[in-house]
Amino acid sequence: MAVPPLQALIAAGHEIALVVSNPDRRRSRRGEASPTPVKAAALEAGLRVTADPDDVLGVDADLGVVVAFGQIIRPNLLDHLKMLNIHFSLLPRWRGAAPVERAILAGDTETGVCLMEVAEGLDTGGIYATDPLPIEHDSTAATLREDLVRLGTDLLVETLHGELPVPEPQSPDGVTYAKKLSPAEMEIDWSASVGEETRKIRVGGAWSTFRGKRIKVLAVAPTDGPASPAEEEDTQTPDMQPGSVERSGVACGDGVMQVIEVQPEGKRPMLFVDWVNGAQPDPTELFGS
Repeated sequence: MAVPPLQALIAAGHEIALVVSNPDRRRSRRGEASPTPVKAAALEAGLRVTADPDDVLGVDADLGVVVAFGQIIRPNLLDHLKMLNIHFSLLPRWRGAAPVERAILAGDTETGVCLMEVAEGLDTGGIYATDPLPIEHDSTAATLREDLVRLGTDLLVETLHGELPVPEPQSPDGVTYAKKLSPAEMEIDWSASVGEETRKIRVGGAWSTFRGKRIKVLAVAPTDGPASPAEEEDTQTPDMQPGSVERSGVACGDGVMQVIEVQPEGKRPMLFVDWVNGAQPDPTELFGS
């Protein structure tokens, strides 16, 4: 997420005195330690890179740009250098670590990007600029994040083209917090509504169990847009028990979730219809058991 803003700043002619990124780490059990994507991009551009935020204290710069850094920036660094953060929500809604995912889970129809002054509190700084973005009925966390990165990159370059404006304080109303998602939150509740549980799949990491083993649900048909006649027919099953398999989907509390792709435990992703053909579930067998 930080690579496009970095590359855009370079292309716009800004002098990058230092890039701070997380330490190299192993991406797999057998692989060697490798740099973060932003570190790799910085090295390719011939920039100085460090993993120690305190190295900022030795830099004479006008502004620090923070994107998806994932660490608390200490007050002594903020005293030394004014910092601007690209935050992927319309503050004060969804302060915190997972604003994109929380917006989808909550059923929000709009999100956006804020250029925020970095302060000591959790995403409490003043706002330099904002740009809204609608959340489509089929947006996933991955696609929405890509759109927000593009939006934020353009807004950053546009804002830094002139003199940085005075940040406006955030409203005290409408504050919500986007805490990091836990695996337990992503378990599908088949007794809930199709729309609510579909949002979990759109976020990524949704799972259930079948015959005592975990199975990930990777893709489902959108539910918030106009339904096709076939979809309407499939959702009209009030006598089905939540979790039971019906044709190309699984019953929820208010209808059938049209499942496209799953990944059984220890296996590769597969089409749901192929899984059904292989598993041949008994009518009494339920997801979530």
